[in-house]
Amino acid sequence: MPDRHPTDHVTPADPFDHLDHLDRPLEQQGVARAPLDHLGELKEFARLHARNQGIGARGTARVLARIGTDAPDAADSWSRVWRLRGDELADRGRLLAACRHYTLARFPYPYDDPRRHAQQTAVATFDTWRRTHGGIERLELPYPEGTLRAWAAGLDTHRRSHRPLLLMMGGIVSVKEQWAPLLPRLTKLGYAAVVAELPGVGENTQRYTADSWRLIPWLLDHLSPRARTDAATLLFLSFGGHMALRAAAEDPRVRRILTVGPPVATFFTDTTWWERVPDISKDTLRRLTGARDEPELRSQLKEFALTEDQLRSVGAAVRCVTSARDEIIPPRDADLLRTAVPDVRVKVIDDVHGSPGHPGAVRRWLAWNLRGAGR
Repeated sequence: MPDRHPTDHVTPADPFDHLDHLDRPLEQQGVARAPLDHLGELKEFARLHARNQGIGARGTARVLARIGTDAPDAADSWSRVWRLRGDELADRGRLLAACRHYTLARFPYPYDDPRRHAQQTAVATFDTWRRTHGGIERLELPYPEGTLRAWAAGLDTHRRSHRPLLLMMGGIVSVKEQWAPLLPRLTKLGYAAVVAELPGVGENTQRYTADSWRLIPWLLDHLSPRARTDAATLLFLSFGGHMALRAAAEDPRVRRILTVGPPVATFFTDTTWWERVPDISKDTLRRLTGARDEPELRSQLKEFALTEDQLRSVGAAVRCVTSARDEIIPPRDADLLRTAVPDVRVKVIDDVHGSPGHPGAVRRWLAWNLRGAGR
């Protein structure tokens, strides 16, 4: 990684204020809906994920207008155009902005060499930024089923100084570098905070299975010498939220779960709903699980479905945001949370999966709950 002169700064305000855009539907911001061929789906999802990372709609539109293909060697290819924009920002010292563009260059997962290179560059760029600013450490954790790397802040070896642990994890396309800049802010709320990735995503080399939830108790054990893990908060988004719910059914140390758009049961079993799930989501799940084809993937996913008995065993306080027009997670999954989980509150937003058109509302909800007001 060449030497840069980073000028990105993180201020100690609300931990999610870098996502505080106006909560207007994307259509009102001049963002057109792309046709759902492969490249069209990529562009559609990129608009949503770019917005969630704080990249403005105009900047995203300018990049997308230059992309004409997903062929890895083309001058106007997906990865090359996003990466070149990231390089321009890095050369100007805007390392966090560059990192966000590199994560989109590897989107939705690194299935070719340019995407793999973009993934590595995103990690290296964030590493350069955090070394300059301090307060964030890199963890390499020897999980038995594959290497796990994470970013952390507020961990302490002195037991009297231990802070309560906040674990963070995204979904099937979210890398930890998207969330790691929040870590110093979370320590100002009194947490020891660690952000990792779903199995198979980013630098997590494990395979994503129905037993992947066991990673969470393992992390609580592994981090207990440096944080209070007896009352852990899990901020796990989307498919990460499913893992958190399953772990909380078994491990009483999980006291609170904050999640956005988690699959619960119907997503994994309803063949009719499956037909409307975007191909990008299906392809990504196939890659993370190691399934050879879609029938094998469907067979594996049935094992992920949470039962009512498991949900009734969740001792954690569950706070969840769902989207009324979610194109990935069926509404019956939120209904199941409401009826089966003993302590649950569900906030519904009129948006698509992850509520990317309302980052301010989601941000305020997360911050409110992280401060403990939502207990």
